[in-house]
Amino acid sequence: MIIYPAIDIKDGKAVRLTKGLMDSAKIYSNEPWELAKKFESLGAKWLHLVDLNGAFAGEPKNLEAIKKIREKSKLHMQLGGGIRDEETIKRYLDLGIDRVILGSIAAKNPEFVKDMAKKYRIVVGIDAIDGYVAVEGWAKTSTMKATELAKEYAKSGVEAIICTDVSRDGTLSGVNIDFTVSIAKASGIDTIASGGVRDINDIKALLDTKIVAGVIVGKAFYEGTLDLKEAFALVE
Repeated sequence: MIIYPAIDIKDGKAVRLTKGLMDSAKIYSNEPWELAKKFESLGAKWLHLVDLNGAFAGEPKNLEAIKKIREKSKLHMQLGGGIRDEETIKRYLDLGIDRVILGSIAAKNPEFVKDMAKKYRIVVGIDAIDGYVAVEGWAKTSTMKATELAKEYAKSGVEAIICTDVSRDGTLSGVNIDFTVSIAKASGIDTIASGGVRDINDIKALLDTKIVAGVIVGKAFYEGTLDLKEAFALVE
């Protein structure tokens, strides 16, 4: 299982939101690249990046901060937030991002995403509120069940699915194991848990499922409730 430390970027700064609400942003660093270096020193192999402004705007909004992170760090990186077309995918991959995350477009236009997965390294982000897919930076909820969307991507060539329980994101209330497992079973694709991770017990519980391929860690690191070094040692 891979642990993905997260850096969410808003207005060029590293922040964390609660339940995806932009006005809940708490700033943790004015220089996000410094956090990338910190994660590297703790033993990370991958970094999870989100352009929060981009997620709402539908286009890249924090390119300079992302470029700097890429220049300063040797970590593998996956990035999401406002990626809606092939041009943007190519732009990020040309920057040295290893794979891109398609979220809202994955719910609206699965055929486009499947086409992109034939050419590029694509991860699908499935964000859910009460089991239903949330889009547009979680500002809207669709009528589609998250598990149905996961099934859509079975055998599609998509590298992984990141599933986020929006109601838990940034709350340190514990990861939604059942939801994550349901997405993994529905898709048959490597599934990465996101939202609510609190401490080492969440990491152990995800490992115990034997099916979850990864987990994104954000606020638990920033607020000191999870020792990342201990977590990395557990999954090695």
